[in-house]
Amino acid sequence: MHKAAVVIPHYSGGEILCRCLHSLRRTAYRDFEIVVVDNGCPDGSVQAAEKAFPEIRVVRSAVNLGFAGGCNLGIRTTTSPFVVLLNNDTEVDAGWLEPLVRTAEADSRIAAIQPKILSLHNRQRFDYCGAAGGEMDLFGYPFAWGRLFESIEEDHGQFERPKEVFWATGAAVLLRKSALNRIGLLDETFFAHMEEIDLDFRLHWAGYEVVFQPESVVYHQTGGTLGEDDLRKMVLNHRNSILMLLKNHTAATLSWLFPMRLLLEAVTVAASLLKADWKRAIAVLSGLAGAVKCWRTVVAGRKCVASLHTRSETALLHRMYRGSVALEYYLCRRTKAGDLVGIRGK
Repeated sequence: MHKAAVVIPHYSGGEILCRCLHSLRRTAYRDFEIVVVDNGCPDGSVQAAEKAFPEIRVVRSAVNLGFAGGCNLGIRTTTSPFVVLLNNDTEVDAGWLEPLVRTAEADSRIAAIQPKILSLHNRQRFDYCGAAGGEMDLFGYPFAWGRLFESIEEDHGQFERPKEVFWATGAAVLLRKSALNRIGLLDETFFAHMEEIDLDFRLHWAGYEVVFQPESVVYHQTGGTLGEDDLRKMVLNHRNSILMLLKNHTAATLSWLFPMRLLLEAVTVAASLLKADWKRAIAVLSGLAGAVKCWRTVVAGRKCVASLHTRSETALLHRMYRGSVALEYYLCRRTKAGDLVGIRGK
């Protein structure tokens, strides 16, 4: 049994997968295995990787299960106490894995640990996905230290201390297997995008902690698999954000929070139409319609979440940013997480 298992879901792109696997060969910490999930890959890139990298173990699915389903398939085949989810469009530093394992071993309450995520093509800047650890506002809008919407900071050493965060990106995150056995795996209804934040919601409810560990560095090519302006990606982000709120908050909180979130969605549609941004307007409306179609899953998910409660919802809400990050960004022109009024963990 290895101490850690690195699970890489892969659908297509031989070059990006080989680049990732080459970087993993340089990892200084050696007590780990690499599990590549062939997620219905149509281009033969997994077979080519097997020949070039005989040390990997391949798990196959006949169809594309999405990021959530692909990761779950790989996780279920592991016996290691720690599982690392890693995007195929990443490169890792030689010393990336040891700080993650060390941090997890030091405190059993820690169930998810994110490294510092820098841009693959501009290694002085943070990456859009996760940056220096993720936070969440009350209305379900995620942001990160080092990245607020489209404003991305350069890395000047401003985030060099480990800290608690609300969520850790699925692009690169170490997870405690015993915690997953307790709260469940990624919600496959999400298919892709925000499923890791939903998972972290459940970890918080169950009393675990999510942390950022800057001693570990990973480089990520945002949009390497699916472009940022891809309509399906935009729809999934809007739909899954709504699903996450409906699953993870009590009825009492949703009674005042959800109408306000719907108002913000309406404002987004109106602003998009004024700017002739038809794609964004379609994504918001399609996301809302998609969330309605998933009502049975929401009901089942709420029952699962309710069974995990070891914290009060007041304590959970205090871990979030108490205002609207969208209004702060677009109306008040605050472009850094540290500029937000009342943000915890400054």
